[in-house]
Formats: sequence, C-alpha cells, structure tokens
Amino acid sequence: MKNMAFSPNQSFTTTATLSENLLKRSPFLPKPQTLPTLHHSKKDVCLRKPLYISSATGFGSSVAGPEGSPRAGVPCNAYEARSQPIPISIEFDREGAAQKAKIGAYFATWWALNVVFNIYNKKVLNAFPFPWLTSTLSLAAGSLIMLVSWASRIAEAPETDLDFWKALFPVAVAHTIGHVAATVSMSKVAVSFTHIIKSGEPAFTVLVSRFLLGEAFSLPVYLSLLPIIGGCALSAATELNFNLIGFMGAMLSNLAFVFRNIFSKRGMNGKSVGGMNYYACLSIMSLFILTPFAIAVEGPQLWAVGWEKAVSQIGPNFIWWVVAQSVFYHLYNQVSYMSLNEISPLTFSIGNTMKRISVIVASIIIFNTPLQPINALGAAIAISGTFLYSQAKQ
Repeated sequence: MKNMAFSPNQSFTTTATLSENLLKRSPFLPKPQTLPTLHHSKKDVCLRKPLYISSATGFGSSVAGPEGSPRAGVPCNAYEARSQPIPISIEFDREGAAQKAKIGAYFATWWALNVVFNIYNKKVLNAFPFPWLTSTLSLAAGSLIMLVSWASRIAEAPETDLDFWKALFPVAVAHTIGHVAATVSMSKVAVSFTHIIKSGEPAFTVLVSRFLLGEAFSLPVYLSLLPIIGGCALSAATELNFNLIGFMGAMLSNLAFVFRNIFSKRGMNGKSVGGMNYYACLSIMSLFILTPFAIAVEGPQLWAVGWEKAVSQIGPNFIWWVVAQSVFYHLYNQVSYMSLNEISPLTFSIGNTMKRISVIVASIIIFNTPLQPINALGAAIAISGTFLYSQAKQ
C-alpha cells in the first residue's frame, strides 16, 4: 500500500475514510458503520512533519468501537516523517524489452537459416562436386532476390556512386575468395570439420592485425589464441576423414574473411549503405568477379555431365536442394548483416560462436558423422577459445 501524507492542520479522518472505502469494495464484509472522527493531539504530533500510514492489516477483522461494541475496520499504523517525501516513479522499459526480443529473433533466425544452408549445401556437394558453380549459384540467387526487391519497391534501393563501388571492390574480392574456399572445403571434408577449423578465424584476425597493420592487443587476447590454435590442431590431427584440400580451404577462408573485414572497416567507413543493402551490393559485385573464374576452373561441359548424373541418382529433389542452398545462403548472410546494425561487435561475435556450435552439432546428427572423443574435445577447446577471445577483446 502506498504511504499517504497528512497535513498537520487537517483533521485525522483518514483511518475511518480508508476503512469505509475498502469495505465498500468487498462483497464479503457487512456494511460498515461510520467511525468517529479522530483529531490529532498537538502534544503527540510534530506540526512541522507530515504523518504517514506505514501499514494496513486485519482486513475484515473486528475492531472494538465505543463501549466495547465490535466494528469492522482496518487498523493503520502512522508515523512521523523525518524529511519531505520523495516521489518514486517505477517505469517499465518497453522499448528495451522490445529491442531484446528483436535481437533474439535475429539470432534465432540467423542460426536456423545457417543450419539449413549447410545441410543443403553439403547434400548438393555430395551429389554434384562442383564447388565453384555452387558458390556462383549462391551469389546469383541473392543478387536476383535483391534486384527484384528493389524493382518491386519491397526494399528501398540504396543510393550509390562510383566511389562506393571502388571502395567495395577489395571487400568483394576477399568475400569471393572466402566463400569459394569454404565451399571447396565442404566438398572435401565433413561440415563439422570445416566449421571447427573456421572457428580459428580470431587467430588470423590477431596475427594479420598485429604483423601487417601494427595493431597491438592485450595479453588476455594473445592467451585466448592458445586454446583456439590447440583445439583446431587437435581436431585436424584426429579427423577420421582428413583431406588436405578441405583443410587448406577452411584456412584460406579464414584468412580471406579477415581481410574482408579489414577492407570493409577501412574503405566503407562513412558510407551510407549498410545492413541488407550493403550485403546485396557485395553479392552482386562478387558474382561478377566469380563467374569468369568458375567457368575457367570447371566449365559448362563438366557441369552438364555432373548435373545429369546428379539428377539421375537423386531425382527431382536435387533441383530443390540446389535452389534451397542458394536461397538460404543469401538469407542467412542478409540476416547476419542486418543484425550488425542492432547489436555490438562483441554480441555479434558471441552469436557467431554459438551459430558455429549449432551447425557442428546439427551436421553431425544429420549426416551421421563419425566423431572420436578426442576429436570432439579438440572442437570444444577451439570453440571455447573463440568465446574467450570475444570476451578478452571487449
């Protein structure tokens, strides 16, 4: 019950009034009788201080009235305030709660889309081992989705100029290399192994930033690299289906994405395009960069033979797999870039670590990947190191 203040020049009638109001609202109590008016005594009450009701107990109990007759009432204790009352306002932060719910939705969507992409991507690569074309189709699907969205006004088209595309070019080159290298890796080894090695990306970030950019880090950051490097090495040494091309593809992907982030911070700083539109522009430019190399490395003749073989073995579902992996690749990257506008880099880094755990666990279950206990230990150590790195860099 809230405290109530009384003026020293006012009759002390609140006890009776409070009793009557409470009793009128209760259907279980008899109709109250009027209580006598109580006047304060100047001997007992300091006229300079207000009175406060500190508690109200005994709802519905009998209180002795005049001549011992019982009356229904609510006894209230009063005390003198030592200072003037201070108003306290308790407000519910609805905007903060809505923001947390929004970030949670981003993370859940990001992880779910990433898991679905990795599953369909691996299915396509098992039946159609052409990672260059698969990577090209992923970028093409994203580019087409965004071009249609801009043309239909579903999404607002970004305002770009020549300087923007010049600054974006090195970012797109690094993004293309990282994307193809990761796809090549997953075409040779298990999805879980690729993501275990890719969890070592913070080590590349620190090494490149330290020796090429001259950036210094604290001792805890350097120490956090030990479990990352040790865990990746342990997983690689105990991988049952180890493949050098798959291992080197994952390592090259880490290095390329580190340079992508560096180029993005340097060249794109101050540019107005961000989030969803930024990734859309990145996909379009990467598509133009990758297409001629995909044709040169694999070529339409090999694609035609491989496609016919995959359709004959899998059936029409193979076409759905290709469409799904291409669309979900764009969607999960789009959501991740959109979330960057809402959260801090530290929160994003932690979310990326949790995303990798979900992909590793899901791929092991779905593809029945054989996993030795020591291999699982290496993965746990590497991922724990990634989490420690994100905390140490805060």
